[in-house]
Amino acid sequence: MPKTFSRIFKFALQDFNRNKGIAVATIFVLVVTMTLVSGIFFFQGMMSYLTSVIQNKIDITAYFNEEISEDEILAVKETILSSSDDIKYVEYVSKDQALASFNEKHGDSAVLEKALEQVGENPFLPALNIITNGETSQYEKISNILETSDYAKLINKVDYSEKKDTIEKVYSITSNINRFGIIAGIILILVAVMVVFNTIKLAVDSSKAEISTMRIVGASDWFVRGPFVIQGVLYGVIAFLISILLTGGTLFLMSSKIAVVLPGFAAFGYFMSHLWLFTIIQLGFGVGVGVISSFVVIKKYLDI
Repeated sequence: MPKTFSRIFKFALQDFNRNKGIAVATIFVLVVTMTLVSGIFFFQGMMSYLTSVIQNKIDITAYFNEEISEDEILAVKETILSSSDDIKYVEYVSKDQALASFNEKHGDSAVLEKALEQVGENPFLPALNIITNGETSQYEKISNILETSDYAKLINKVDYSEKKDTIEKVYSITSNINRFGIIAGIILILVAVMVVFNTIKLAVDSSKAEISTMRIVGASDWFVRGPFVIQGVLYGVIAFLISILLTGGTLFLMSSKIAVVLPGFAAFGYFMSHLWLFTIIQLGFGVGVGVISSFVVIKKYLDI
């Protein structure tokens, strides 16, 4: 058995060296395909980050009556947090914090500054800013809870109705972005697999005379198929090494430029933190497509 495998491996290397042109073309197509697949995964990572950033900016606010103490508000905060697993974050904003935030944002507006002076006191109410993990319905659910009689004496207003349209539009956009990424990824992967399959088919077709000779002398199916399957593995491994270096190098060079478009997103950092996943995707895809394509194409000749 070891001797047979050694001969199969030897034949595989001989075919690989003899058909260098086809081997290079096949590896090139695999590199492009694997890089494309990794690009789709990276794009999904960017979209997930962007979606998270957008969703973290969407919240509803419960404004409390001025006489309500901080302890009572914090008690409501704990109740809200424990009421649903969909609550991502609840922030308490005191009157002083609200005023400071307003001044920071609008400090250069003389009109607003004068209006505050005329009021003569802090006009803001203490509040809880609430962010959920999910869709519009979860904000509506929290709003309905806060507007029940249990909180009527505490809460002055919940601004969900004012933000409802904006929240629905944001979640619609982010859902469409994710859906587009998945559909585009599936289409591109299918096209890429077809291209790789046909490229490997050309490589196998170029050796049909050898296959016919081996069949005539009574070689087993495994002996005929083995060299091409091993070549498929070689194609995949070499393409993986090139592709992973190309992907990492490109993201390293582009990281600062991507950060300008998408602040806070470190492209190369994302690549390094998900290196194991990029490796599985590229190596698994490259070797898998190479081996399966070789296996399927050679079957045509074994059935003759």
